[in-house]
Amino acid sequence: MNAVNRPAIATEGLTKYYGNVRGIEGVDLEVGRGQIFGLLGPNGAGKTTTIRLLLDFIRPTRGSAHVLGMDARRKSVEIRRRAGYLPGELAIYDNLTGVEFFEYVSRLRGKVEPPDLSAICERLDFDTRRKLGTLSRGNKQKAGLIQAIMHKPDLLLLDEPTSGLDPLVQEQVHGLLREAASRGATVFLSSHILSEVEELCERVGIVREGRMIAVEAVDDLKRRAVRRMTIEFAEPIDAATFERLPGITEIEVRGRQVRCRVVGSLDSVVKAAARFQVENITTEEPGLEEVFIEYYSGGPARNAR
Repeated sequence: MNAVNRPAIATEGLTKYYGNVRGIEGVDLEVGRGQIFGLLGPNGAGKTTTIRLLLDFIRPTRGSAHVLGMDARRKSVEIRRRAGYLPGELAIYDNLTGVEFFEYVSRLRGKVEPPDLSAICERLDFDTRRKLGTLSRGNKQKAGLIQAIMHKPDLLLLDEPTSGLDPLVQEQVHGLLREAASRGATVFLSSHILSEVEELCERVGIVREGRMIAVEAVDDLKRRAVRRMTIEFAEPIDAATFERLPGITEIEVRGRQVRCRVVGSLDSVVKAAARFQVENITTEEPGLEEVFIEYYSGGPARNAR
């Protein structure tokens, strides 16, 4: 397989220890080109360590990473040239104006078209005339995003990209990331904002204490998660009808109404209910936040793998 046909990101057993302190351990991951992939986990789970290893800012204790079909260590300069990176803690030149900062970065990378840069600044409502040191946290975040996106990179590595941004600007950022993916770029972002990941990402990885405990399509994760289901029958029903069905917990019967929690497929519940006269069925679909909590608590969603 040539470099063009390889995944945008592929890691094997990727591990990083800081002395005796675990960063990440044994991460096997593959992200296809043109995908928007979300890395989920709380602070300290290993998200930032993963991104820094992919860009060779730090070296792995063991394991390997390939980015854009190239070895992350031997081809790090070429990878960084073709990537856009937003760190979680952005350090910028306080004495430069926005214009000067973007000109400086574009000289390092090349390929920045002034009309494209102007359009991005306008969409994010960023004033390029002000010195960066005078900007609010949110506007500094905009500067970081603009420098990551402006050269149309093949890969975007973004650590908490919408941190500090108001909802309207977040929507503009989401639009820019979707547009990048539609032209073939891969977007790899870490976030703890679950609604953002659910809206943007096709696939997600969930990191827990440095280990990748799940890598799934968002829809597949949600299908396996706990759903709450209410069934109303024409006549009172016996709870025993549902008690031994696979994936059913917390059954509550009140006359003609049955409420329960279902993990995974609803097939067995629907078939059992169909033996009686059903008047109404409602389900509460899980969001990614609920799935995430289940995985971190070791609950049914995690155990249903």
